[in-house]
Amino acid sequence: MSRFAETLARLAATIEARKGSDPKSSYTAKLLAGGAPLAAKKFGEEAIETALAAVMNDPDAVAAESADLIYHWLVLLTASGVSLDAVAARLEAREGRSGIEEKASRGA
Repeated sequence: MSRFAETLARLAATIEARKGSDPKSSYTAKLLAGGAPLAAKKFGEEAIETALAAVMNDPDAVAAESADLIYHWLVLLTASGVSLDAVAARLEAREGRSGIEEKASRGA
């Protein structure tokens, strides 16, 4: 398993463990208590910050903002009741197809 995959798995487990924790003692619990709307808002903010770091051609900032983005993406998945396995299944279904072909298969 790659370093990234191992880190992602540990982070996902930590987020899952924070469900139901006191929002006053855990930022993750606070986000989860706000449900998908709060998690989505924070995810969107981090996506913009990541894109801006890339536009500024700042690799260190892109790495830092990407870490924030991935954390908030995992929180959003958890808040939405979506597992990493569900995401993996969607990715696997797209393997071996061009992006143009796959996108066209979704319809209008």
